[in-house]
Amino acid sequence: MGTIVMSGTVVLVILGFGNHLYWLAAVAILFLYLQYGRDASAPSRGSGGGGGGSSSGGSMPADYRSYRDRRDKQAKWERRYRRERPLEARRQQREKSG
Repeated sequence: MGTIVMSGTVVLVILGFGNHLYWLAAVAILFLYLQYGRDASAPSRGSGGGGGGSSSGGSMPADYRSYRDRRDKQAKWERRYRRERPLEARRQQREKSG
């Protein structure tokens, strides 16, 4: 997929010498590829070191793993906040419950 996007971008850049709108199209394609295309292919590389499985099930653990990483990081920051600011944490807990 990356080869097709890169070759298409090169063609648009070459055509852009005659019409500058092609350069804008090339930039848009590169942006969309970097924003969405690489993310879609990342779980297939990340699941290669795992225990195997089908290709359709390969993206599920990576998504769940990233969710768990975010959740654990958030919990770590919340524990740190409560530990470093006990009075503020108690006040927020009272406001939440009462």
